[in-house]
Amino acid sequence: MVSGVDAFRALHRHRAPEDPLVLPGPWDAASARVCVEAGFPALATPSAGVAASLGYEDGGTPADEMFAAVARIVRAVDVPVSADLEGGYGLAPRELVERLLETGAVGCNLEDSADGVLKDPHEHAAWLAEVRAAAGDRLFVNARVDTFVRGVTDPDQAVLRARLYVAAGADCVYPIGAPADVLPLLRAGIEGPVNAFARLDGEGPSPTALGELGATRVTFGPGLQRRAARALRDIAAGLTM
Repeated sequence: MVSGVDAFRALHRHRAPEDPLVLPGPWDAASARVCVEAGFPALATPSAGVAASLGYEDGGTPADEMFAAVARIVRAVDVPVSADLEGGYGLAPRELVERLLETGAVGCNLEDSADGVLKDPHEHAAWLAEVRAAAGDRLFVNARVDTFVRGVTDPDQAVLRARLYVAAGADCVYPIGAPADVLPLLRAGIEGPVNAFARLDGEGPSPTALGELGATRVTFGPGLQRRAARALRDIAAGLTM
């Protein structure tokens, strides 16, 4: 029998350039079920979307509430779920891994900046190696590279961090905020899957286009939750007319 994490890993392999793995970002059990009913084979929760659903600002969700929210999403669906755990909430790697596994999630997204400041890449790689050692093959680790969103536009710096994180055991790297025209350079310099961010407002490349530029998989951050909130705002405003 194939485990959930094995099935999730398999979704990242042997993908055609025009067919990246598209992972929508549900923020609660109801939105997760909608995504599965639409045919998506796996999901990736966005920390900002979950935070909004719980009444917190992005980055302000207590660890206990984030793990509880992830567990509710996992229970609601029968596909693999990866969870955005931000910077790890200050937890030791073993505790972080065990608490995530208790939710039933098969993967996690971990950032390499805190409070708007990039972490030392070698120290962060060492921490990721501890996460990998604690998880073994039980979790798919997506290592977010925050250089572009922190104002470092040199692609070589993103590649340097990505290589360190892959060497530390990351299954995938996520150079969030990378300009589309830089993706081919990143793809050429990084071994293994690359995650790209797609916008839902039509301002950026489509998931297919991102795949053709080098993305193995595509996520949307809190885009779906924010778009749903705008739709609900419009509906609510119409109720008073």
